[in-house]
Amino acid sequence: MSNRLIPFCAAALAALSLVATSARFVQAEGAPPAASASGVITNQSAYGLDETVARLKKDIAAQGITFFQEIDQSALAAKAGITLRPSILLVFGNPPLGTQFITANPQAGLDWPVRMLVYRDETGTVRVAYTDFGWIARRHGVATRDAQFRMASEVAASIAGSVSGR
Repeated sequence: MSNRLIPFCAAALAALSLVATSARFVQAEGAPPAASASGVITNQSAYGLDETVARLKKDIAAQGITFFQEIDQSALAAKAGITLRPSILLVFGNPPLGTQFITANPQAGLDWPVRMLVYRDETGTVRVAYTDFGWIARRHGVATRDAQFRMASEVAASIAGSVSGR
């Protein structure tokens, strides 16, 4: 049995190496940013907080996406007597696209409409964070809307990417 185990292990190791190499290649070729284990994708903005928010809202409008609300979380914290670094939550979406996820699983409504957070981190860097749509699909067990989740991922990456360079 050990004679068969060694070639099997070698083949498995070679396959794993190939997968790891191809994953790096796909990422290098401009694939959407990778999400953290919690499903969050974070990009660094090349602009200050106010300009980042303005540019994101402009890009959302230019793509014909409905903008629902801007929530200044640091202002809410200040009203409660709590100090919070600047943090603004943007809520937006495309109802014809987003409601398709909810029809697949009503609990997906917890993640729709889209939320994108603009905040200043402890180093003063402005960041844009949003939830990965593949992670949302897995979270809600939605396996019947792959094309729609892919489209949502591309749009969110495009919007977040609109502030990554000057």
